Amino acid sequence: MIKAPIKDAELNGHLQKLPKDDMAIFVMADGRVRGALFHGTHFVNQMRAQHDTGILETMVLGQAVLCGALLIPTMKGREHIGWRYEVAGPAEGFSVEADSSGYVRGYLFTESIPVEKPLDSWNLAPFLGEGTMTVSTLRENDKAPSVSSVNVFNKNIAQDLAWYFSQSEQINTAFNTGIQMDAKGRVIGAGGLFLQVMPGTGGTKKFGAQTGSASDKAADDGLLSRVETAFKTAPSLGQWFSEGGSIEDIVYGLFREFKPSIALHRDIRFDCPCNRDTYLDYIRHLPSDELTDISKNGPDPLEITCRNCGSVYKIPVSDIFN
Repeated sequence: MIKAPIKDAELNGHLQKLPKDDMAIFVMADGRVRGALFHGTHFVNQMRAQHDTGILETMVLGQAVLCGALLIPTMKGREHIGWRYEVAGPAEGFSVEADSSGYVRGYLFTESIPVEKPLDSWNLAPFLGEGTMTVSTLRENDKAPSVSSVNVFNKNIAQDLAWYFSQSEQINTAFNTGIQMDAKGRVIGAGGLFLQVMPGTGGTKKFGAQTGSASDKAADDGLLSRVETAFKTAPSLGQWFSEGGSIEDIVYGLFREFKPSIALHRDIRFDCPCNRDTYLDYIRHLPSDELTDISKNGPDPLEITCRNCGSVYKIPVSDIFN
């Protein structure tokens, strides 16, 4: 990826005052619940710089890539997840990819989302509409990805990803994203929170034993209810991180009842493995008639834009035939 600079001096000054991006992965409730909290202010701003998105487009794709980042803690070993969100509304949808190595990339299906009247809230439902989500998972040594699809249910990006897990994986999962913008539409804070309640087997006897009796089921339902309540009382993550709020204060404060423990920290970045040599090799393998046309008629140089990250590669025609 060709890293695009963030040119706004005032925004850069604000970003320099904030802690660096960080993802904390934690467990709680005797290992029954796992989660991740991601400070992604720099991450979302890099995504915006790569695609040069407007305010509404930044809000849609920003929420999508934050959710994509929160998929990384669900991965086991070397794994790559693709998530397509295709809807009938003006936003049309997006494609996001997340890799276990720590990068996320993605793009909107439309460059500009039409807006008919001034926005009075950040409710994105009118721009999303009915549609389908498709998640593909490629693990190390797989010959082909496993693919599953569900209908868009909530017209809310984070809630629809949770809906996918409930329908396809049968796992209680929750996602929360927040993006804070200032009066000029700059992203001054961004973050995401993920929680997942593991199935009622394994773990400790108290919370992990098979819940067969009525008392076990009641205790399990009570745990789920309390975790859900704590999750819903999380502060606005965009505002929290815009003010320099700490990850530890949320994990150890919001979920203190469940005795959380941060297991590790991850470096997550908006990045793409694309490079000039890959595109050059692709061009060299075009049909001979297309190569002849390029040789005679150009353009020179060829300009190739990576749709996943917005990088523009300029390749002189002479390089193709060397």
